[in-house]
Amino acid sequence: MNRDLACSRLRGCYVTIPTLFRDDDLSVDLDAIRRHVRFIVDGGIVTGTGVLLAGGAAGDFSTLTFDERVQVAETVVAEANGRVPVVMGAQTTSTLELVRLARAAQRIGAEFIQVSPPFYFAHTEEDFYEYVVAAAEAADVGLVIYNTFWTSIDVSSEMVERLTGIPNVIGLKWSMPDKGNMEFEQVITRFASRFSIIDNQMRFVTSHMLGGRGIEVHVCNYWPQWGVRMWRLLENQQYIEAQRELVNVAMPFMALWQEMERYTSGDGYLDKLCMELVGLGSSRCRPPTRDIRHLFREQARQMLVQAGVPDVVPAPS
Repeated sequence: MNRDLACSRLRGCYVTIPTLFRDDDLSVDLDAIRRHVRFIVDGGIVTGTGVLLAGGAAGDFSTLTFDERVQVAETVVAEANGRVPVVMGAQTTSTLELVRLARAAQRIGAEFIQVSPPFYFAHTEEDFYEYVVAAAEAADVGLVIYNTFWTSIDVSSEMVERLTGIPNVIGLKWSMPDKGNMEFEQVITRFASRFSIIDNQMRFVTSHMLGGRGIEVHVCNYWPQWGVRMWRLLENQQYIEAQRELVNVAMPFMALWQEMERYTSGDGYLDKLCMELVGLGSSRCRPPTRDIRHLFREQARQMLVQAGVPDVVPAPS
């Protein structure tokens, strides 16, 4: 693997593709996923402006079987057809399964896998290091390490330093609560020359100024053109305009998401509701995430209208 080339491709809007399901039996709807990938790519999320994550948290990975995870990723890779890099979600509690996922990703043509520390058990950093090494040795794919509060450990800056010694660890995606010592900013400053760092903290302006190469953008699932505009503003160092866009469009989305979290857990349910409200194919998430679209449909519709999202469906008369 050419590490520099891989880093150059892992940049722009990091878009988690929702896994769409059929209404009758909640089986995976691969045709709907193909249409959605086409919509995002046609909206401008291509190599240089973004990457697609198949089977991440907003892709319902926790409710998918192993075979379904591979099918979803294979569908995204095939529809992307080389126009945009694809990351395959590889979060799991089992090192053996992680190895299988890494090998499957290489087989189907995904360029990267997203790896987070295992969850449920309180694993140690040494457990995690060996877990990452197993994935790195299993397949010739790039690894995106996802540091998130949903897992058993916080990936410390000391662990990030150790990961620099694994050649195919390419990216570092960060979503952790503040500790009061600007850890995220310190990590970017220290490691931006080695990793493609992806901001899942909503600090797009700061992270880009410090050398971050990617931003997690849920909005792209229903308005990819906005994500492209945001990325170009950052790349052109139009930071005041970028911050204004973040406040006007992304912050209301996240505020509504937090309100919905009082009713159900999971991920991706607001992405799917917003997709539905701009006329795209969509679905509920698999349980145990409950279908609460009916409770928030009008509130979400008003949020989209106020943000300037095009093609929002009118309210029922």
